[in-house]
Amino acid sequence: MSAQGLSTHEVALLRRTVRRDAARGVLRAVGRSLLTFALTVALVLILWWGVLKVFDVNAFVAKSPEDVWAFLVTSPDVAENRQGVFGPLRETLGHAGIGFVAGLLVALLSAMAFHLWKGVEHALMPVAMLLRSVPLVAMAPVILLIFGRETASVAVIGGIVVLFPALVNIAEGLRSASTQMTDVVRVYGGSSWSVLGKVALPASMPSFFAAVRISVPGAVTGALLAEWLATGTGIGHAVSIAKSQAQFSQLWSLVVVVTAVSLILYNVVQLIENIVLSRFGLRTGGA
Repeated sequence: MSAQGLSTHEVALLRRTVRRDAARGVLRAVGRSLLTFALTVALVLILWWGVLKVFDVNAFVAKSPEDVWAFLVTSPDVAENRQGVFGPLRETLGHAGIGFVAGLLVALLSAMAFHLWKGVEHALMPVAMLLRSVPLVAMAPVILLIFGRETASVAVIGGIVVLFPALVNIAEGLRSASTQMTDVVRVYGGSSWSVLGKVALPASMPSFFAAVRISVPGAVTGALLAEWLATGTGIGHAVSIAKSQAQFSQLWSLVVVVTAVSLILYNVVQLIENIVLSRFGLRTGGA
């Protein structure tokens, strides 16, 4: 018998049970995410088709799912059409990645600083909220004047879109740490850094993943805005060109593809979130 009163066979059986339950939790999380994704896609397609039919939009301007499918899959010029859509998409995803990393990293470091030093939060949070209330289009000329029209401006514009929602979510997650667990760490001589690493950061995982989910479409939006205002590349620029040239099939295809990619990335993050939180026993319900 073991020190806990269990035989070796019983301990092995208990471990297998725990692993089986963990695997079932992961499978449930995967199934939940895939079902959510399928329902979202179906709802978007129904709304898209329904709006065009109900409002009887001119077919020259408004393109249906069938038109976009034909443009990207069955058209005789499909290779050229795809290049005109997926070429800009690669640039936009690169710009979105820059803004996502910049904004989320600053948000995480700022939230940690707020948790460690309350004076920093009291001094900077009002400034952050004030800047958040200023439309980004109004700040864009100043950003372009300071950082130019290259990668730095993409990082700043995309980072601003990502920063504020992520900062609020992560800071709230850090504040949700258990008071009892914090007291235990402090009783055993732990510092504020120990409390942050052992209690606050693990407790903030649901809020962190929520911030990441919000940041993914936000980063894409920031990239499109930066491309439209600054770089003259990517889907943000391609949409403007297609609109000016009345290339509505390409315009709709660009919008549909970037929306679909944003939706896929969002659901990938949600899938990872469900798996991680299920493994750590932090999933309390919902998708």
